[in-house]
Amino acid sequence: MKKGTIMNKADFLKKGDYAKEEYEGLIVCADNSTGKYNLGVEIDDENIVIIDQATPEQVNQRVQELSAKVPEIQKQYQTGSHIYHTSSEME
Repeated sequence: MKKGTIMNKADFLKKGDYAKEEYEGLIVCADNSTGKYNLGVEIDDENIVIIDQATPEQVNQRVQELSAKVPEIQKQYQTGSHIYHTSSEME
């Protein structure tokens, strides 16, 4: 998944083997095919923007760092002024 990609929430959740809403609007979804966790922010009832990908060792730290930014990210995507580039690849 690419950072900045907006996708249907059901499709995001379907791609993972485990998903949890860590904080209001921040969803973490495990992906066993890559061994990493995809992190997404709900931008409305049906859509999520992919904001990061983390290893099992990094996921707790990334959740902590991103949780405070969720409202800002939601606002920027809802108004169309994106802060993440859709062309950047996750490692």
